[in-house]
Amino acid sequence: MDDVLRRLKPTRGFSSLAHNALQAALPLIIFALVRLNQDQFTQLAVVLVVLSKWRMLAVRPRFWLANIRANSIDLIVGISIVIFMLHNSTALIQFAWAIAYGIWLIYLKPANNSLMISVQACIGQLAGLSALYLLWPNGPIYGLTLLTGLICFLAARHFFDSFDESYSRLVSYLWGYFGASLAWVLSHWLLYYSALSQPVILLITISYAIAALYYLDHNDKLSKAFKQQLIAVMLVIIIVVIIFSDWGSKVV
Repeated sequence: MDDVLRRLKPTRGFSSLAHNALQAALPLIIFALVRLNQDQFTQLAVVLVVLSKWRMLAVRPRFWLANIRANSIDLIVGISIVIFMLHNSTALIQFAWAIAYGIWLIYLKPANNSLMISVQACIGQLAGLSALYLLWPNGPIYGLTLLTGLICFLAARHFFDSFDESYSRLVSYLWGYFGASLAWVLSHWLLYYSALSQPVILLITISYAIAALYYLDHNDKLSKAFKQQLIAVMLVIIIVVIIFSDWGSKVV
């Protein structure tokens, strides 16, 4: 599968130049479409993000599902950027999101070492969850639960892609289930701290701490002192969020 994908990606000559030019132009096109401030152009921006991944279907159909999963984080980031642009009417902020997307496409996404793949997974989960609760704060509980679990699962699978982890699928399902369960419980008391909702803060805090511990331990760089400090910080953040939350039955 990796060999097939590598053959589909242009590496030199005019094809490579055209590919890089399109990668750089995509954020600017999306920025222009969002600035038009019309629903049809916004929908077109999302369509362009999806169409930019056409290569994942340029193989035999039996590989489509695996390719969609492998490209899911890239899709999540792209669609999330469009949502972030829509929720900021200031041109400068929207352009800043376009630059961030360009950095993702040109620098972060092509990287394939274990550290950068881990960073991609963390960014994808943060962007996806933030965009979900920003776009759909009053959505039905079952919808938030399902999509939260799916984003958590896809981020976990992407994270473990660069590690020789025999239980990667099981752990990913468990993390997805945990994310869905937390979303189901907290959707009854959905609170927002600036642009971040309560479920997003808790899931990001827990997942980032666990991911850092796993990465450092896998590379034999995890010290006992740092482990204790990281767990302590994670627990403090969780306790602060829980204690200072208004547990009334409402969405704030």
